[in-house]
Amino acid sequence: MRLSVLDLVPVRADQTTANALAATVRLAQTADRLGYTRYWVAEHHNMPAVAATSPPVVLAYLAGQTAQIRLGSGGVMLPNHAPLAVAEQFALLEAAAPGRIDLGLGRAPGSDPVTSVALRGAAGRDDSDIQNFPRYLDEVAAMMSTDGVRVELPRQLMRPEYILKATPAAASEPRLWLLGSSLYSAHLAAAKGLPYVFAHHFADQGTEEALAVYREEFQPSDLAAEPITFMTVNASVAPTREEAEALLLPQLVMMATLRTGKPLRALDLVEDARALQFTAQENAIIADGRARAVVGAPAEAADQVREVAEHFGVDEVMINPVGSAFRGTDAATAPARDTTLELLAKELF
Repeated sequence: MRLSVLDLVPVRADQTTANALAATVRLAQTADRLGYTRYWVAEHHNMPAVAATSPPVVLAYLAGQTAQIRLGSGGVMLPNHAPLAVAEQFALLEAAAPGRIDLGLGRAPGSDPVTSVALRGAAGRDDSDIQNFPRYLDEVAAMMSTDGVRVELPRQLMRPEYILKATPAAASEPRLWLLGSSLYSAHLAAAKGLPYVFAHHFADQGTEEALAVYREEFQPSDLAAEPITFMTVNASVAPTREEAEALLLPQLVMMATLRTGKPLRALDLVEDARALQFTAQENAIIADGRARAVVGAPAEAADQVREVAEHFGVDEVMINPVGSAFRGTDAATAPARDTTLELLAKELF
């Protein structure tokens, strides 16, 4: 089984952004050393617990500090950016780390509505651009190719065509993936013949149906001759199940806070999360998140990964190591996250 890693660059209550990035470098190096297939970083904005605001910046930082693991975005939220800008960023990453770059694209904003407007600018794109997402997807792929994309100009100009290229002399291209958590993305990935990733780590339902739709409707393309997919899952693995569940709790609390509309904060330390009182709604969200996560001692956690892969018919699982930390942990480290990768690798590789 192939295992990969998703990283939101979480920020604990005891960390600065610099601390969180230092911990992410250590985690990426751990994944690289252990033989994980790929390491993806997400795009979120204006969230106290998430430092992954710019995937290409983080990936450039990691490329020089890892050796062989594939690096990618999980993902770049395309409505937030001009297709040419995304194509240029990832063409440069591919030139710097050839054969190691994945470009995962999604259509969610990755932020709240106010932040989304600020991100795109007063004269920027609006919700109508969501409808243009399939075209933007094609443009990114074409501009990263060696041929570029042809832009039609007004007839009165001397040049009726103009070629846009993300980089002047591409020798290879990033691998393009479509991310999703709904049937829309499944239909689109199938129609365009793209590899597809389902965000099971936060989607409450629909994983099985979306993967089935994708496989049934898949149309072969130059990018994929047959359906290619994997899924993401939250994970907290420790020497004992009790410790794994304790380290997982702050992540579950964060999701309950998000989904009940309460003000967001940095990721709690274990002791602080344990001291909280929850409403019935919050308890239900926490219980649901725990049920969908990989959590436990090494052997039982590995069995859960195998069960997820078998149930959903995927041959690769992307682990989102979400363990927080106990008070007194070195702020520049995330030992629970490193341990999750190490213990799973011992059981599954």
